[in-house]
Amino acid sequence: MRNKTFLITALLFVLSFNTQAQLLQIGAKVGLNYANFTGSEIQSDAITSYHAGLIAEIKLMDKFAIQPELLYTTQGASYDRAGQEFKNELGYIAIPVLAKIYLSKSFSLELGPQASFLLSEKNDFDVNNSNTFDFAVDAGLSFKITKNIFLQGRYVLGLTEVSTTAETKNSVLQFSAGLMF
Repeated sequence: MRNKTFLITALLFVLSFNTQAQLLQIGAKVGLNYANFTGSEIQSDAITSYHAGLIAEIKLMDKFAIQPELLYTTQGASYDRAGQEFKNELGYIAIPVLAKIYLSKSFSLELGPQASFLLSEKNDFDVNNSNTFDFAVDAGLSFKITKNIFLQGRYVLGLTEVSTTAETKNSVLQFSAGLMF
């Protein structure tokens, strides 16, 4: 009797683990940022930077999932003053939590909020007045090349000011490639 109970318990555990694995996928991604500041009277130019981090997909329904991410992302802008270029690069830990709506088996739409926390600031000029928190909304598309490999394109629109002294907000175009495990 004990062996049957153990066998049934073990079988249920394995089945439950298999079901959980289909509902939750974890992966990693890397990509390029094309970042700039918006809302400023000062003319700025975009910089090319990067992002990398972890991604999860929690499948709630056949065509709907929640996608939380934990990324390190660099954003900012460059300025041209009297023929000399100045660059402001901000390094954030970003936590987007996106609703993922599958349009087909391969394509999905991603929408949601993003909270970012400033970790580093590299300036070519002496201005250390960046806010330590940035709130944004993300919208983009994802394409699954295979079951485990994907590409993403996303726009991140900053809603809070980057600086305490200027009315500028982050604006980032992201292109990513990733792998789900």
